[in-house]
Amino acid sequence: MRLKRHKICVDDFDLLTIIGRGAFGEVRLCREKKSGNIFAMKKLKKSEMLMRGQVEHVRAERNLLAEVASHCIVKLYYSFQDAEYLYLIMEYLPGGDMMTLLMREDTLTENVAKFYIAQSVLAIESIHKHNYIHRDIKPDNLLLDKNGHMKLSDFGLCKPIDCANLPAIYENKPMDDENMTEPMDIDGCITDKSSFRSPREQLQHWQMNRRKLAFSTVGTPDYIAPEVLLKKGYGMECDWWSLGAIMYEMLIGYPPFYSDDPITTCRKIVHWKSHLRFPEDSRISHEAKDLICRLLCDVDHRLGTGGAHQIKAHPWFNDVVWDKLYEMEAAFKPEVNGELDTQNFMKFDELDAPAPARTSSGPSRKMLLTPKDLNFVGYTYKNFDAVKGLRHTFDFKNPSMEQQSHGSIYGDSGVGYSTKQSAEETEMQMLASAGDPMLP
Repeated sequence: MRLKRHKICVDDFDLLTIIGRGAFGEVRLCREKKSGNIFAMKKLKKSEMLMRGQVEHVRAERNLLAEVASHCIVKLYYSFQDAEYLYLIMEYLPGGDMMTLLMREDTLTENVAKFYIAQSVLAIESIHKHNYIHRDIKPDNLLLDKNGHMKLSDFGLCKPIDCANLPAIYENKPMDDENMTEPMDIDGCITDKSSFRSPREQLQHWQMNRRKLAFSTVGTPDYIAPEVLLKKGYGMECDWWSLGAIMYEMLIGYPPFYSDDPITTCRKIVHWKSHLRFPEDSRISHEAKDLICRLLCDVDHRLGTGGAHQIKAHPWFNDVVWDKLYEMEAAFKPEVNGELDTQNFMKFDELDAPAPARTSSGPSRKMLLTPKDLNFVGYTYKNFDAVKGLRHTFDFKNPSMEQQSHGSIYGDSGVGYSTKQSAEETEMQMLASAGDPMLP
């Protein structure tokens, strides 16, 4: 009863390390003062949400997290607001994201990729069952818990590609290029240097640019379905295209339509029939290639359009026991050295000293609502059952459930692996070895 009466506010938390930053705000580690529980706090600036037309997007995210109770979706504990910001208090997953893992490992083995693609299928299926479309499935939004299990989220805070502001792109003719000075090929695609790189050079170039694209205000279109770019009507099947692009990247090392600039990438996606290729030296199975091709295709032929069961039935998943995926040992065990460990996330500097928070409790909360506030009426939420179920423990040696060996299901005891290299060390190593192509 006391929890229900208390009006949660930012003053209830100690603000700790920043683990994400983007066009709309930031994500940081925080500790609830009363309980000592550790969370991830997503903080979004209201004025930016309004200016960039993201009110419905942020409402949908809050509603989805509040409505969908699934072990493959990041859990929401609280949402609230003050005069300037919206806040989401979510579970903290210290294993980092799939983007960082791919930057470290270059490519994943098929068994490891299969494990995470299968968990992604379950996550996407769970939101589709609630009639939500994620629209922004990408490695940045696939987070790993301390045991290496994947959960779907939207922590990146990077601005999704705003397809409404892209120049018109057509399937059967080049788009209007009055502002373009680059030569184009027969498919209406700008001739870019990526067309002449070897697979290894393409991988190195992609990795050098990946983190910058992720945290830019423009975002990356590499995982967006063609029907979305063409501004056609689209449905849940657009998320399955994104999963196909991620699977390709896991196995090949870079996305299937990567180019030096986002507009060229968009053109390649729209003209996917001419640009979907596998490197000659790629060593992936026929079943893996077939699944990728049946996800990266027209809507009418795309697996998943009729439901997730179509994807689960594909031969590549023949050895997957779907209802045991979150009970077994994960394919990758992240290095985590305590509940406050952020080594699997990039480091961010504090831009400004934290401003004094305006409390959400007491008489001061009875202020008159401004037009800006009216856009976010009803945003406040408390997940009472989840909060009551929390225990301030972080046991590394005794997982919450006895986990079955990953190798015992896939018949390969060597597919699990671990790395002790931090996210920051990974990026610094790449910059030192290859230089930064974004610098003069």
